[in-house]
Amino acid sequence: MPFLNTRIRRLLGRLLILAIFGILTDTSWVIYRANNTISAAGQSNSGIELVGGEGEGTQKGGKQRIFISSTHWNNEAILRSHWNTALVQLVKSLGPENVFVSIIESGSWDGTKNALHDLDDALGQMGVKRSISMSETTHSDEIAKVPKDKGKRDGEGEEDEEEEEEEDGWIYTSRGRKELRRIPFLSKQRNDSLKPLVALESKFGMRFDKILFLNDVVFTNDDFYTLLNTNHGSYAAACALDFSKPPYFYDTFALRDVEGHEVMMQTWPYFRASQSRQALEHGEATPVRSCWNSMVIMDSAPFYDTAHPLRFRGIPDSLAKYHLEGSECCIIHADNPLSAEKGVWLNPNVRVGYDGKAYEYVHAPGWPSSSSSTSSKWRIWRWTWESRLRRWFTTDRFKRKAVSRRVKEWQTTTMEGREEKGSFCLVNEMHVLAENGWAHI
Repeated sequence: MPFLNTRIRRLLGRLLILAIFGILTDTSWVIYRANNTISAAGQSNSGIELVGGEGEGTQKGGKQRIFISSTHWNNEAILRSHWNTALVQLVKSLGPENVFVSIIESGSWDGTKNALHDLDDALGQMGVKRSISMSETTHSDEIAKVPKDKGKRDGEGEEDEEEEEEEDGWIYTSRGRKELRRIPFLSKQRNDSLKPLVALESKFGMRFDKILFLNDVVFTNDDFYTLLNTNHGSYAAACALDFSKPPYFYDTFALRDVEGHEVMMQTWPYFRASQSRQALEHGEATPVRSCWNSMVIMDSAPFYDTAHPLRFRGIPDSLAKYHLEGSECCIIHADNPLSAEKGVWLNPNVRVGYDGKAYEYVHAPGWPSSSSSTSSKWRIWRWTWESRLRRWFTTDRFKRKAVSRRVKEWQTTTMEGREEKGSFCLVNEMHVLAENGWAHI
């Protein structure tokens, strides 16, 4: 028995030594990779030659024509602090003759309209072709336009779902009234911003190479040119990473990894799928199924298709009734025929922020963690292990099955042969427009 106890103690001792060795080896490997990650995250302007004065640049191999699309609502603060100046600098860099700026404003109650008037004046002085449309129709006005159900007379109650086939962006909610869905409303605004794209080609023969979609974020010329050259310039779409409260990234609604999973965690390295996660960890162009993240460049060709022009949309109202919703900024990639051919890519070296403080944080030395290099390495080690544990012990299978089950039920109870290409975008949510923005129902 004493001999047996001695053997057990020796075995346990060896196992402990192996465990310590394994931990030390893993820690060394993660810190080594952290050095590479921090180095890669600090790169910018890969493949770009900066020329001219401050803030001016050009893409190697010649400039491209860029159609810039943006929608705004109550964005005065960011417009005046960063956005207007950044856009003017970008247009100067590209050359006014190579740019068209299309902006839709929708019933803001702050000074957004005045800020856009100032931008309009600045662009006009540069001779920039543009369309800046502003509306006095507020969200309150929009949600007050409740349409009557097709075939329903005044005084009648809610009709049966089977009789209501009209898809108009309005839906009966659990609050007992018909409400305007948020995603079809946003889709219409984005599509309105694209109207000059086709008009310019049909009337003047002016065609653009890329479309830059910009949200209300802080960005620079370097950000744009780095994004433009993602995957050596070959892509259906290339997206930045966006941050409101770093280190937590923002746009979980539209981003899906290459296997169609929602992001697994809001801190680095974000993804469940190994192909997406490993590319991001190395600071490389990251293959994804969809992305937006407030700054995205798309190949313009599908938007010019005369038979089936690519446009933004929400899922059908009849599917949304199953308490499902999907971002128009995700569905656009599902509908895009170039997504399968050229791919959708996230560029982890392009990071934008919803205010100056967020932007400075994600561009500080030591990113993706903090300004302290040592702190960054240990945070990366912690996040690496959090990612491992989440992949080992969690799954999104049940969430995906629940969505799939509702989609199948919709297919069997509506018109035969209906399908939803953007099913990987769907989540168990319902969004409606509200006076002060939008609401979950």
